[in-house]
Amino acid sequence: MSIRKDCMLSAPDLKITAKWLMKYKLHHIPFWCVYHYIWWVVAMGNPLHVASHIVFSIYAFKFWSYVIFQALAVYFNLYFLIPKLLEKGKFTVYILSLTLTIIASSFFILSGYFLSDFFSDKTFHELFNIYPNEFLILVLSTSLPSCVASMTLAMSIKLTKNWLQSKRRQQLLEKEKLETELKFLKHQFNPHFLFNTINSIFFLIHKNPDMASASLAKFSDLLRYQLYECNDKQIQLGKEIQYMQNFIELEKLRQNQNVSVELKIENGISEQLGIAPFILMTFVENAFKHVSKEHNMHNHIEIKLKSTQNQLFFSVINSVFNDENNASDLIKDKGIGLKNVQRRLDLIYPEKYNLDIKSNSEVFKVNLVLTLNEMYVATEVDIF
Repeated sequence: MSIRKDCMLSAPDLKITAKWLMKYKLHHIPFWCVYHYIWWVVAMGNPLHVASHIVFSIYAFKFWSYVIFQALAVYFNLYFLIPKLLEKGKFTVYILSLTLTIIASSFFILSGYFLSDFFSDKTFHELFNIYPNEFLILVLSTSLPSCVASMTLAMSIKLTKNWLQSKRRQQLLEKEKLETELKFLKHQFNPHFLFNTINSIFFLIHKNPDMASASLAKFSDLLRYQLYECNDKQIQLGKEIQYMQNFIELEKLRQNQNVSVELKIENGISEQLGIAPFILMTFVENAFKHVSKEHNMHNHIEIKLKSTQNQLFFSVINSVFNDENNASDLIKDKGIGLKNVQRRLDLIYPEKYNLDIKSNSEVFKVNLVLTLNEMYVATEVDIF
């Protein structure tokens, strides 16, 4: 009984094994075997006869050469040529590379024929009804068309799979975007935010009319941006930064005097880069929401922005209450915060971002590296 238990795989072991199989595409091997088996059945007509040829006859070398070399050619195309060449717009180089891959695979398949001949007591002509020096005819009539067929099938399956994944991601993205906007608007337009901001501006009217006027303009821009300008999938990075600056200025009016706020925007940031609305603002809003306000400590928020070519580097640091449980509570916040923006990043920027969140009893840090694309902005010349 104990031996049986030792031999049995536990649930975690099975899960690890499944992940390993998925990672190295080993679960595709049965597909290729069945695929070529069906072709042989179509050609020879008898399924049992084909099975005996594959397992017990000298033709097994020929069969496995088709399975192995066509699978290698297919995966070389799917996981190297397409990502490195086709998706980057190098169409001529991709077509040339794909053609060479198919031709090379067709010739490698001939090794199965020659192995069958080597281990057989028959001649090459007796086995395959063709002479060895006529291998070019064998390639053109058999292995090359077979390679083209398998490559076409694999690309069709891959493109269909990518289309379905893209469609599903788009649906999830639309849902997440709508939920994010609704939650963000609900949070920002709650009476606490509106009344505090309006009251702060009201008191400024008597103390500093110019500052009150500027604050009112920022407040108006803030509402206009949320209602009208952030409905697209992407907006200009410059608009998002301007919105963030307006938000920070208004939040400063609401904060106590013992909270210092520092915003550093490095010169050279391309404002023409496109970014999804509210991606950066979620972290800024989170910092103001959870910043410490104790009188016996330095309460601060530090926000930094810089870019290198198409990469945006964004960091937010805020002090927190000197409580060990407080930092972990921030990550578990179920408002419009970190969990939601993580899902949006996964949907909008798959494999194009790096989000690092660290916290302790004193500070909460967020570092985001995001790869963005430039947006095309129409000019008067384009319009007329």
